[in-house]
Amino acid sequence: MKLMHLLEGIDTVNISANLSAEVSTVCYAADKCEERSLFVAIAGLNHDGHDFIEDAVEHGARFIVHEKDLQIPSGVASIKVANSRRSLGILAKNYFRNPSGNLVLVAVIGTNGKTTITYLLESILKTAGFKCGVLGTVNYRYNDKIYPAPNTTPESYEMQKILRDMADDGITHVIAEVSSHAIDLRRVDDCDFDLGIFSNLTPEHLDYHLNMENYFQAKKRFFSEILPQSKKAHVHKMIINADDPWGQRILREVGLAALTYGLKKTNVVNVSGDELSLKGIKTEIDLAGENIIITSSLIGKFNVYNILAAAAAAKTLEVSAVAIKTGIERVSFVPGRLEKIDSSSGFHVFVDYAHKADALKQVLQNLTEFKKKRIITVFGCGGNRDRGKRPLMGETATNYSDLTIVTSDNPRLEDPLAIITEIEAGIDQKKIKKLTPDQLQNDNILHSYMVIPERKKAIETAINIASKGDIILIAGKGHEDYQITGTKKVPFDDRLVAAHALKLRS
Repeated sequence: MKLMHLLEGIDTVNISANLSAEVSTVCYAADKCEERSLFVAIAGLNHDGHDFIEDAVEHGARFIVHEKDLQIPSGVASIKVANSRRSLGILAKNYFRNPSGNLVLVAVIGTNGKTTITYLLESILKTAGFKCGVLGTVNYRYNDKIYPAPNTTPESYEMQKILRDMADDGITHVIAEVSSHAIDLRRVDDCDFDLGIFSNLTPEHLDYHLNMENYFQAKKRFFSEILPQSKKAHVHKMIINADDPWGQRILREVGLAALTYGLKKTNVVNVSGDELSLKGIKTEIDLAGENIIITSSLIGKFNVYNILAAAAAAKTLEVSAVAIKTGIERVSFVPGRLEKIDSSSGFHVFVDYAHKADALKQVLQNLTEFKKKRIITVFGCGGNRDRGKRPLMGETATNYSDLTIVTSDNPRLEDPLAIITEIEAGIDQKKIKKLTPDQLQNDNILHSYMVIPERKKAIETAINIASKGDIILIAGKGHEDYQITGTKKVPFDDRLVAAHALKLRS
């Protein structure tokens, strides 16, 4: 592509280059450059691309986009811009010929529920006959192709590339989980979205955003700045959970037409009663004046919200009520989201991705509704992540569980025992008794916790001490099939470990 076409829409400061020159590829990692590549130097969270310009040139780059004043190697074109990161998204959109313009693109935004909403909406759209792609926490997938997801939302270059691949492969609709990091780092600024779904906002990523207001502003920016740029025409562009106070703020502060959903009757999409059990959900949805009865295998009141979000979005996209009902009912489970592990031992075992206090609270509150005997919770906290949530999760787990087993999650570069100590700081030692392994023989143990740092042993212990009527929740890692200790990433899947322990027990 000619350089002049690549640079369309970019805020350039100075160009020392032949605008008619041909560029072979666009890259922002030096080792990905080829002969006649254009390299974009971005100041990242851990590394600065400006420090790798010589490496990029050695790999063949002949065009350098940069925002800092520096000496560009001889024979290499210099394009100084106001913002390199912002420029990468525009360059990628131009290079891949604006793929989102040819797709129906839906963003799912919020702290909890994003993954489940994408699975539900994907099923609805497929039922309606559309070819659907998904970008999310579990994976990136379309047309039976599945790719690992290094980030919930891809970097702007990868975002445009995969949207182009999807469009070229006949995909018509794409659902993307859009994280607050992605919004803040301008990864999706150059995508033409049809809809934005807001699920909820609870404390998370405060190591990055520092406080809830900053976190909210990042989410809100999608609705106030990115979504209004869309050239797509829909009656409603915002699908908002109006039961959530942060959702109400978006409705007040953003001047876009919205379709509201929630349990309250004041919402356009709401429910007329629901029956909840460990077998699933039965509810009647008022779908903007059209009622449908839903029977779902998903569990808990929070999944009623997720179902409403997907149904409201599908309604806005003019999907029939029949397809909405059928699509929702076809989703038997969502990987690692209160996923039930088959057990013949008379107790229930669930694996869930809840890795923050509010998500853990929601799951445990819902499971408490179905409690017949005890709730046993196994969880830990990730290393090199928000430390502030550790005592909060310790408090939440022990408040809602009869027995809590504190273990490791992905300790990364931190000492697992130090993480556990920070979790224990939130546990009320006057109310919650700390046990040793030899005190676990009594199945009437209540209001207790213990520490088992090895996650496999912690899961096995929970399953071995469980009795008929108990509910076991293994929280924090969900769909993840690995554990990170130090810099090593080793295979580890809570679901497989639990299933193996159940098999040995039976």
